[in-house]
Amino acid sequence: MMIAFRIYLLAGLVAHKALWEAMKRRQGHVPSRPALTLKTRLVKTVKLTILAAILIQTVWPDDVLSIIKVGQIDPFTIRVIGFLLYTLGLAVAVLGRVQLGDNWSDIEQGSVIEKQAVKDDGIYRYIRHPIYTGDLLLLVGLQLSLNSWFVLAVVALAPIVMLQTIKEEKILMQNLTGYDQYAQRTKRFIPFII
Repeated sequence: MMIAFRIYLLAGLVAHKALWEAMKRRQGHVPSRPALTLKTRLVKTVKLTILAAILIQTVWPDDVLSIIKVGQIDPFTIRVIGFLLYTLGLAVAVLGRVQLGDNWSDIEQGSVIEKQAVKDDGIYRYIRHPIYTGDLLLLVGLQLSLNSWFVLAVVALAPIVMLQTIKEEKILMQNLTGYDQYAQRTKRFIPFII
């Protein structure tokens, strides 16, 4: 059962990344190599390193980084909670990305793209950043599913994501008509709460 479980986690990560790359290329959001700044290269390198580490982690033995050892608390409960959070996060991130369509720019760009408009329907009717929300849920769920102490690293990543969203929202409010009104009627991450 653990093998099927790990295959599911790995397949979800690969599908998530493949969707992003396919949509980026289809929409022409891939910058040419000479246009990449040092900061952009650094961010891309960090993202790829994290992805590679997570992929390796999904096949790593359980007993190396276990939060809960067998005999203390049932690790199965933690894994089920993680599995549910992972699945929810994957669904929210993918849905957010698909619904955003051409209104999306890569995190490295952090800018408003030509012909961008406020997206305020679908999941965006309830939260402004479903991709970030989904990715954080996915990562927390993955680490709990793997019973790993790396869940603390994901929790530490949350404030960085919050700062990134604030930075992006400032750019959007300055450059995208109607974004400030949209921001007033929606929450950033959790519908009706935060």
